[in-house]
Amino acid sequence: MPYRREQFVNGEIYHIVVRGIDENLIFKETDDYYRGIFSIYEFNNSKPGEISKRRREIQAAKKKLGGERVSFFDKRDKLVEVLAFCLMPNHIHLLMKQLKDGGITKFMRKFGAGYGGYFNRKYNRKGYVFQNRFSAVHIRNDNQLKTVFVYIHTNPTALLEPKWKEAGIKNSEKVIKFLESYKWSSYLDYIGGKNFPSVTNREFILKIMNNERECKEFVDSWIKYKGKIKKFADFALE
Repeated sequence: MPYRREQFVNGEIYHIVVRGIDENLIFKETDDYYRGIFSIYEFNNSKPGEISKRRREIQAAKKKLGGERVSFFDKRDKLVEVLAFCLMPNHIHLLMKQLKDGGITKFMRKFGAGYGGYFNRKYNRKGYVFQNRFSAVHIRNDNQLKTVFVYIHTNPTALLEPKWKEAGIKNSEKVIKFLESYKWSSYLDYIGGKNFPSVTNREFILKIMNNERECKEFVDSWIKYKGKIKKFADFALE
């Protein structure tokens, strides 16, 4: 179960990275990704979560409505505000603002235990799914926030060009199109799509980015800028 000893400050923003133990895969198929995103939503609650009950309620409502998207009134007592996320095969990026004392640590523990339990049951395994510690970077200003926002949402580039952080991006247009179709992050919701709108609070970052169009332009410009990719990655994680 992921944990962190340090004290996080309410109202402050942090870039969190949690990895599979020994860099093992934590998402093996599509249903795992859906479960991961659903877990980000459900475990962001100071009250005990009943994820299986919620899934049954959603499926029943969808069936009643003929498969249409279902909206529920958000009754969660949130521990954190999720500003951005990206799920990769063996790790997860989260950009979060802490709302309650110990909120980030409590959320990560709940997520680690909840998703880890699901993963172990599904794949008939025992033991830890995640590394014992998650990494955390305190975001101190708007420039760093923008850089980390780009870093999180361009992370799937590694699935197309594994050495992009060291060598730069070879085919920027292909990468841009790939990121705009990558379902397992919050990027689509930031550029006008309706992917997982209930998971992420977009208002804070869109206010800094001005709007969806400028948000996309900002990310595209980073992808096309090939000169200092390694420095860009280092800055995002420090």
